[in-house]
Amino acid sequence: MQIGDVTNYLESLAPLHLQESYDNSGLIVGEKSNEIKGVLVCLDCVEAVVEEAISKGCNLIVAHHPIVFSGIKKFNNANYVQRTVQKAIKNDIAIYAIHTNLDNVLNNGVNERIAKQLKLKNIRILRPKSGELLKLVTYAPVNVKEVILQALFKAGAGHIGNYSECSFSSTGEGTYKAGESANPTLGNVGERHTEKEVKIEVILHKNLKSKVLESLFMEHPYEEVAYEIYQTLNVNREIGSGLIGELAEEIDVKEFLKGLKKSMELDVIRYTKFDKKVRTVALCGGSGEFLLSDAISSRADVFITGDFKYHQFFDAEEKLMICDIGHYESEKYTIDLLNDLITEKFSKFAVLKTEVVTNPVKYFL
Repeated sequence: MQIGDVTNYLESLAPLHLQESYDNSGLIVGEKSNEIKGVLVCLDCVEAVVEEAISKGCNLIVAHHPIVFSGIKKFNNANYVQRTVQKAIKNDIAIYAIHTNLDNVLNNGVNERIAKQLKLKNIRILRPKSGELLKLVTYAPVNVKEVILQALFKAGAGHIGNYSECSFSSTGEGTYKAGESANPTLGNVGERHTEKEVKIEVILHKNLKSKVLESLFMEHPYEEVAYEIYQTLNVNREIGSGLIGELAEEIDVKEFLKGLKKSMELDVIRYTKFDKKVRTVALCGGSGEFLLSDAISSRADVFITGDFKYHQFFDAEEKLMICDIGHYESEKYTIDLLNDLITEKFSKFAVLKTEVVTNPVKYFL
């Protein structure tokens, strides 16, 4: 089993193209062709985690946060980033980061894992992304319609929300005139021919474009395949920032805060005044202050995230309650998420959760 087997699987769940422009997800150190001895999962890959990987015989570290965000021009052990990377290279340990691409997926994502801790129902993306979906239109003989559809579906096209194998088709007439170099079995050169054809339309994620087209060309009987691809403005409700859902029942603020503290195993919560009961909960693992307006417009009663600055708390204006539980605290269950995903898929090597608490923020209680 190679490192690439694990990284390819993780990218099938959270494709790299879904990461934000500032991010650096992917294989940061190491080679995909190396054999796996063991995997260590963590939130932050720091020196202590690399040392832990060495001691436990793991040669792949899967972290949520990238140890390298921007370019490194020198390697001289000047800071913790350089020391961590150098230690990993010297000990032949690969480092893989799955950051904002894992934040931006609904299923098996960071925010879904938080929602499970809070037992939220009816969860959906708080700010869905647009521009992620394409529409493929192609034309084919009526008798091969099902063959082509099944090829497109197998390649991942036709998936919309909770539904798969979605398509639309209509019949009509297609015309062509064969040229000198055309396939002679398709008609005499220079003569115009008419065929009864079916028009097939499917939606696909843009990262599947090459795979879907390859499947189309492989199964289509025509020498020249007629097709069109359109960029849609549709929002993809399975991809985007943050999450919103509902509690099983409406509860008062004090009861909610007690439950939040217990569910997320928190030492402290910074929150704003709110005099109404709580039912609808918006959340974002890590730094989610940029989603406050979305939480308000979605009529959430509370917005849970980390890293709010002092003056940003005023922006709640008592329209909802901000609960700042801390960056590390909001994402720590990502370790469990990654461990579960890799363990359930692979059984030929050990998958371990770090025992190093990497939270740099301490509280004096």
